[in-house]
This record gives sequence, C-alpha cells and structure tokens, in this order.
Amino acid sequence: MLIRGREYQLGSRTHVMAIINVTTDSFSGDGLSGDLDKVRDRIRHVVDQGADLIDVGGESTRPGAIPVSVNDELARVLPVIEMCRQETDLPISIDTYKSPVAREALNAGADLVNDVWSFQSDPAMGSLVAETGCPVVLMHNRQAKATQSEIGAHYDEVNYEDVVDTVRVELIRSIRIAEGMGIDEGQIIIDPGIGFGKTPEQNLELLFRLSELKSLGYPLLLGASRKSVVAHAMASNNSGISIMDAHTVGGTCAANAMGILSGANMIRVHDVAQGVAVARVTDSIMNVSGS
Repeated sequence: MLIRGREYQLGSRTHVMAIINVTTDSFSGDGLSGDLDKVRDRIRHVVDQGADLIDVGGESTRPGAIPVSVNDELARVLPVIEMCRQETDLPISIDTYKSPVAREALNAGADLVNDVWSFQSDPAMGSLVAETGCPVVLMHNRQAKATQSEIGAHYDEVNYEDVVDTVRVELIRSIRIAEGMGIDEGQIIIDPGIGFGKTPEQNLELLFRLSELKSLGYPLLLGASRKSVVAHAMASNNSGISIMDAHTVGGTCAANAMGILSGANMIRVHDVAQGVAVARVTDSIMNVSGS
C-alpha cells in the first residue's frame, strides 16, 4: 500500500497506529482538548516510541457520545494535522466520518481516511476517497443504544445471529460499495469495529475469531486499545475495576497480541511503547514458528 509516497508492506510486520485525540470527552481520558503544547509533546512522544502512523480524531466515538459540528471538528483537528506535518513525515490518518472534515484534513497534510461508518453516514466520503486516491479504513459499525456501568460506556443489547459472520458480510458490502465508487482495492484497510455496536461478549467472540476475516484478503486494522471489552474481561472476577484503571493497558496488550496472532496487520493504540513492544515480540514469535 502506498501511503505518503512510501510503500507499506502491511503483511511484513505489524504496524502501530498512534492515537491523538483532540476531544473533551474521550472515553479513555486522553483527550487533549486543543492544548497545542500538549499536542506537540504527544506527537514527539509517539514518534520517539516507534509509531508507524498517527491517527488524529476530533470527535469522540465512545458509546453515547454527543456529535460535534463540522466546524468544531475542523477547528480541533486542522491545527493538529498541521503540527504533525511540521514535526514528522509519518503518515497521518484523519479519524472522521464527515467528508468536509476529511477533505480539509487531506488538504492540510493528512494521508488516509479512517471512517468508522464506512461511507454509511456520509456517502460523499466515498467519492472523496476515490477522487483523492488516498487509502481508507472501512470499519464495521451498527447503531445501538449505549449504556453506562462500572466498566464504562458500552452496548449491552445488540442482536447478531452470528456476530463474526455478520461483520464479514457487512464488510464485504462496504468493500463492494468502495470498489463501485472507483476506489482501488489496494487502498482499502478493514476494521472489525471492536467496541462499535457490539456487546462486550460479542467483542470477545470477534477477537477470538478474528482470523476468519483474513479470508477477505485485505489488510486488517485492530482497535481494541482501552476499550470497555478489556475492562469487561478483567472485571469478570473483580467487579470493582474501571475502564480508567491503569491495568487496562495490560489487558489491551493481551488483546493486541491475540489480534496479531489472528492476522491483524495494524494495531491502533493509545499506549505506543507498549503497543510497539507487543507487535515486535509477537511478530518475532510468529517468525520463529513460520506463521
């Protein structure tokens, strides 16, 4: 895959996408809320820790989050993208489902679009991606009613006859839409949407059976970092744990290692040093085993 003039062999090793949230209500408590000094520090930090890409988002996508306007989202992300371009030549992803935000972000220096609704929220996003030729992440998502508990915001009533088969079928539908708009299949990355429109139990099953999505033949991005599914798994024997508990970093590492073993080509993480360590060690083990 060609990103920012570089060829990325996404099957050669696991790539690490660093998250930079410019929000006031990030589910993981890492929103930088427009503090550009902190943003600069964060950019330098993730670069030093070995990130391969940077993902910039200006609207929280946690369950139950309040949407923000296009203008507010642009005011949040554009200065950050411009600062990223000043600080590093790493590829920048714009995490948005709004085509006007994506267009301005690409003009400001972003290199790929990470659309959590796979063109379903804004069909014009597909036309924009086709027009610019940029890579795109197509993520599985579904509308559902959010709930709050001690493990954080999540979904607890979502009906799937078979969650993995449904995700596979609906990702195929998104891919066909993208290809029908003229988007080259070599520019498509798929994301199973851990934490999006799925219960904690369904997320765990999706993580366990992630390898079934590799049959689609597209690079696979896994975004399990600090998600409530991690806290849910950890809280099964300790009901007092919170999604904000620092130990969710360890749980995230476990989920990412399992994901890499199941075929994830890229992991999207808040904690970059730990994500890089998981990627390097898991890749090394797989190389020894000949996987």
